[in-house]
Amino acid sequence: MTKAEIIKAVNEKIGFSKRDSAEIVELVFDTMKETLERGQKIKISGFGNFVVREKRPRIGRNPQTGEEIEISARRVLTFKPSQVLKSALNG
Repeated sequence: MTKAEIIKAVNEKIGFSKRDSAEIVELVFDTMKETLERGQKIKISGFGNFVVREKRPRIGRNPQTGEEIEISARRVLTFKPSQVLKSALNG
C-alpha cells in the first residue's frame, strides 16, 4: 500500500477532502519520523512498536572477494507487531 492509497482510504472512510486527508496522513508520518529521529519509541496499541536501535561497528566480508571491511555504527529501525496484529494476520 502506498501513501497515496492510505490518503485515499482516509478520504473514503472519513469523508474529509483529499487535501485534508493528505495533510492528516503527512502530519502523522512527520510526527512519527520526528519521534524516531529523537531515538524515542512509538507504541501503537493493537498494532505494534517501532524502536530505533543502535548497532555497533563490526567487521564484515565482501562476499565476492572475501576481503574484510568495517561496517560502521548506525541506527536501525525495528518493528515488533502486537499480539493483536499477529492474531489478525494468522486468522
